[in-house]
Amino acid sequence: MVEPKEFLEAGQAFHGHKCPAMPMGLRVGAAAMNKLGVERAQDGQLLALVELGEDHCATCFGDGIQMITGCTFGKGNIKKLHHGKWGVTLIDTKTGRAVRVTPKAEAMLANKNSDFIKKYREKGIPASKVPAEVVEPLVKKVMSAPDNQLLDVGEVVEYAVPKKVDSFAGFVCDNCGEMVVENYGRIVGKKHVCIPCQAMLTGAKS
Repeated sequence: MVEPKEFLEAGQAFHGHKCPAMPMGLRVGAAAMNKLGVERAQDGQLLALVELGEDHCATCFGDGIQMITGCTFGKGNIKKLHHGKWGVTLIDTKTGRAVRVTPKAEAMLANKNSDFIKKYREKGIPASKVPAEVVEPLVKKVMSAPDNQLLDVGEVVEYAVPKKVDSFAGFVCDNCGEMVVENYGRIVGKKHVCIPCQAMLTGAKS
């Protein structure tokens, strides 16, 4: 069984500050892994589909998911769905088994209505500047609540895993001299260039 408390200290160091959302990501990720009976991904063994969007509260949740599942943006096995929600579908890429886990709405609302949000975050105060006596009880509550009070864990379903093949082909841009992945190359006249240089060169012509 994956124990989220074992990842809390490392998760906070990785994330940069203490808040309730990153620990919520730890709890959601752990519940999904335990439901599937899988271990943390060292390579691409897992794929996480995170329903976060952009520029809304509690996106810190995503760092908790990365920390505990090993699904990271660097490995390319975590994807944002841009739904503006906190659900996560975790997929075992070998078997195609998947499960969706979400924080309960009442748990998210309790955090949203806390002093951490109302008296600090909504007033533009960075999370790292919120007093420990305000944020620590929220973190402890998220980390200690039973799964059935904190989370909705779906049933395991089959998922058609898209085939992922990493490209090792590349070239040096004829314009800026930087390395570019082959699939992202563009042709401008007789030059083999990167996307930013294409935009610059074609813009200059127009």
